[in-house]
Amino acid sequence: MQSYLAWRRSGSGLLFGLLFIAAMDYGGPPVWAQRGPGAQTPPAPAAEAIPIPAESSSVTEHELTLDGKPLHYTATAGNLVIDDDEDKPYGSIFYVAYTLAGVTDPRTRAVTFLYNGGPGSASMWLHMGSVGPVRVVTASPEATGPGPYQTVPNQYSLLDKTDLVFVDAPGTGFSRPVGKATIRNFAGTDQDVQAFRKFIERYASVNRRWNSPKFLFGESYGTTRSAALADALEDDGVALNGVVLMSTILNYYTRAPGSDAVYIGYLPSFAAIAWHFEKIQHQGKDLTAFLNEVRAFARGPYAEALAQGHNLPQAQVDSIAARLAGYTGLSQQFIKEANLRISMTRFRKELLRDQREILGRYDARFEGTDIDAAGEDPGYDPSGTGITGAFVAAFHDYLDRELKYSSKETYYPRGPGINQAWDHSHRPPAAGGPGQGQAQPLREAYVAGDLADAMRKDPRLKVFSVNGLFDLATPFFITEFDLSHMELEPKLRQNIEFAYYPSGHMIYLNVDALKQLKTDLAAFYTRATAGDR
Repeated sequence: MQSYLAWRRSGSGLLFGLLFIAAMDYGGPPVWAQRGPGAQTPPAPAAEAIPIPAESSSVTEHELTLDGKPLHYTATAGNLVIDDDEDKPYGSIFYVAYTLAGVTDPRTRAVTFLYNGGPGSASMWLHMGSVGPVRVVTASPEATGPGPYQTVPNQYSLLDKTDLVFVDAPGTGFSRPVGKATIRNFAGTDQDVQAFRKFIERYASVNRRWNSPKFLFGESYGTTRSAALADALEDDGVALNGVVLMSTILNYYTRAPGSDAVYIGYLPSFAAIAWHFEKIQHQGKDLTAFLNEVRAFARGPYAEALAQGHNLPQAQVDSIAARLAGYTGLSQQFIKEANLRISMTRFRKELLRDQREILGRYDARFEGTDIDAAGEDPGYDPSGTGITGAFVAAFHDYLDRELKYSSKETYYPRGPGINQAWDHSHRPPAAGGPGQGQAQPLREAYVAGDLADAMRKDPRLKVFSVNGLFDLATPFFITEFDLSHMELEPKLRQNIEFAYYPSGHMIYLNVDALKQLKTDLAAFYTRATAGDR
């Protein structure tokens, strides 16, 4: 990309030079360069089209042993070009696909499209950590030290149940706008869904997978994408068997000014983390039962108390503060000073303040130190800095050594500027937004209604919500709220399943959790592909 920008700059300079020479040959400056009453504005130069790359790939053969059974598979690292609504190429999308060898009828083999979130994140994290055929070894929940890093066969891969296609969103990884497109054609809720819809349909055409069972597997903002994408694909006649939502966010209205929803939604996560760090008394208690107790308090007495705002009587302030202290491990004094409303960042700084430690946002099991133990907000996220170097280095090494793929482009784990430029507005289905009957785009993305719309249109579509108990980026209680407010009929509600793991946002970083996740996913895939559609 950098070399291309340099080429563009040199091209622009050449254009200006030619115009200057032309002006000299004709005895004076061109009309638009004159000054005075007759001056004209110079014409805007036509946007230069980014060259359209050919669709190409590197194909390698590999073997993985799962449960004592050898699996021979093909890895394909390459790009597909997608067209805009005028049938003009506008995006080159990088992917790595793992397909089981020896399958003669693709109708018998499921295919899953996997991606991370951000928005603006490449799929490297899921690719190298979760259910692919290899995974990076980390010291999680401790910070992983310097390289060399180890990549090992993943005994918890899903390759025995489904082919896997890891997709980088436009502007991330090696995926790029092409033709006359820019990142603005992709940096938005609906623009992003459009690109992924086109990629999946292109992949199905090129690889003869139209009649294969199909799944979406998104993490974080990838779940936002999946919810809207499931409905968009359904409208195109692409029926899905299942959608896996890992660490979910379906509603960006949660943090509306004056709303207490975020404080209520975070409370069970705070309680799980306090339990993990032994900051609350729980001897003889069961964690599941304890969290159910916290859920009941959050949606009942706590929500009712916050609803009274500053009119809450002092006796109730004291009572609620005492209950919150018992669930969160924070002092009653701190809770009352915060007006009973504990923000995520304050919790990360406060829980282990006496030990001069801060907690991770993506995974609160990760601890770190700040410049001092004062202040309200952590200076960084130790659960992010603790793994990034390992994933980036291991992925590049794996791509080169094992997949034999090389590119002159820079691989962007996080697309530069994408998150900041993101257009969160979203046009929901006809009756899919807050208040129902929304005809105009919503200011913020609310996509639970899209997922509900897809489930109504395809009543056999299955949804599996997997959640980390120590995830402070996408708290599990807010996910439960969103998925339980889709206004589904009873016969459709049973199509949504939940699972919980002693982990953070990236569930697979806890290898014990990854082992259980594989078992749960395998059972989900069996149910979602069983029977006639």
